[in-house]
Amino acid sequence: QVQLVASGGGLVQAGDSLRLSCAASGRTFSIYGMGWFRQAPGKEREFVAAISWINGNTYYADFVKGRFAASRDNAKSTFLQMNSLQPEDTAVYICAARDTQSGSWFSPSVYAYWGQGTQVTVSS
Repeated sequence: QVQLVASGGGLVQAGDSLRLSCAASGRTFSIYGMGWFRQAPGKEREFVAAISWINGNTYYADFVKGRFAASRDNAKSTFLQMNSLQPEDTAVYICAARDTQSGSWFSPSVYAYWGQGTQVTVSS
């Protein structure tokens, strides 16, 4: 099993930045990559970004390209730097881990482990 704990959310104004963190523990040797998803009230969960732990390749949803950046460190943590935040970015941001190589980075179904999420609220 892999446990994920997300942190770093908060209330910010439009144009501000936040850095989310996701700490992994447990069977971290099995992790192939990490993803970030978000879910706003009344909306479906959507892919935001992902990063491979094997080669560091990153993947982004079209709506965050150029504003958000995923990264990782050697201590089993993954980060999501979010710049130029807008009210429409308001959501619970959830980190997830995948332990398989097959399947799209963009699909929630390939991620076997999920964290609890951290709330991001952007005021106008």
